[in-house]
Amino acid sequence: MNEVIKTIYERRAVRKYNDLKINQDLLDLLLNAGRMAPSAMNKQPWKFYVITDEQLIHAFSKEISEIAIKEISHAKKDEVDKLNLSSYHMSTMTNLLKNTDHIFYHAPVVILITTLADEEWGGIDAGMCAQNIMLAAKSLGLDTCPVGLAKYINQAKDFYELNIPDTEKIQLAILVGYGDEDPILHERIEDNVVYI
Repeated sequence: MNEVIKTIYERRAVRKYNDLKINQDLLDLLLNAGRMAPSAMNKQPWKFYVITDEQLIHAFSKEISEIAIKEISHAKKDEVDKLNLSSYHMSTMTNLLKNTDHIFYHAPVVILITTLADEEWGGIDAGMCAQNIMLAAKSLGLDTCPVGLAKYINQAKDFYELNIPDTEKIQLAILVGYGDEDPILHERIEDNVVYI
């Protein structure tokens, strides 16, 4: 099988990491892969905030869990219904309540991807950038997990340490590390193509 296709098929969201550190050369390769993503009008609007301090990652993870629980518990019924709480989401909420590291999963590296808050296509551009990083990581023997709940990091008490300006919006976080699990491939939906 073509190596790119093989990498796409083998990439999984990994939520358990071992203690091995990632060297700077590998991190640079991942960030450069992200920079190669397409973007609307070639604006390349992304900015990367790379967190490698274990204590800071753990502190943010704990705070984000608490903030997410508060946000969801205060959400109106129609907002909660929109979340479509599947059994997976319910297990996520249960783990948040147990106060385990259910946000950053003890990953040694967390990459926050931001764009300008008013960037019309920022979310889409950041998503393409993130996919490049995750596929590059897999091809280099690393594992990743995209984390949407990281959006709550701006409410954490230590958020100021990241020096992210108010003009930027955190689009996504990517966890990077050497995985300590082998997640199964979930069944793929195949009746979602309409030929015109």
